[in-house]
Amino acid sequence: MARVRKQVASINVVPLIDVMLVLLVVFMITAPFINPGQVELPSVSKAAATPNQPLEVMIKADGQLVLRDRAGDNLESPVAPDSLSAEVKRILAARPDQPVVISADKSVRYEKVMNVMSVLQSAQVQRIGLLAKPAQ
Repeated sequence: MARVRKQVASINVVPLIDVMLVLLVVFMITAPFINPGQVELPSVSKAAATPNQPLEVMIKADGQLVLRDRAGDNLESPVAPDSLSAEVKRILAARPDQPVVISADKSVRYEKVMNVMSVLQSAQVQRIGLLAKPAQ
């Protein structure tokens, strides 16, 4: 009696493992050379001109907030952080199209500037800008 041979279907995975190990080595070698996303901030020398007669929110080096209405009396008036929104709304009620600029001392933390910007946005201020000194 003759024996019938049955073919066994199998996949040889050794070459696939070799290819995966080569790819792993390639990625491990090239990963340190990939530069993470860098933030390119705009140059101050290319900044737009300051709008005429803005409402200026100044942040002093010690964190004190001061309002200066250049369209009004141009006097500096200190304001508490919790009453900034109400003061800005009061001033902008007379001139709703007046732009608001934030000028902060260079030693002030970025977080403080963003908090002031958030307060201005919650006060429904439409035009907010950052005031910078042009490079010389």
